[in-house]
Amino acid sequence: MTEIPVIDLDKCDGCGLCVEVCSCQILVLVDNMVEVREKRECQQCTRWCTMCEMVCPTGAIQCPFEVVTEE
Repeated sequence: MTEIPVIDLDKCDGCGLCVEVCSCQILVLVDNMVEVREKRECQQCTRWCTMCEMVCPTGAIQCPFEVVTEE
């Protein structure tokens, strides 16, 4: 599975905060809406970056993985 941020366009207000913090630069603003520029795996997302998800004021971004810790 390719791990890329999932954008809920109904919630996105086009503020661009996620684009600013995305170190992989796979997010881009198009007509004031965030889009995934490339359907490729975000290398930071595979390291559980989640910065785009954390800065989104409307909760429009979900990173499709979960952090699993071992005991």
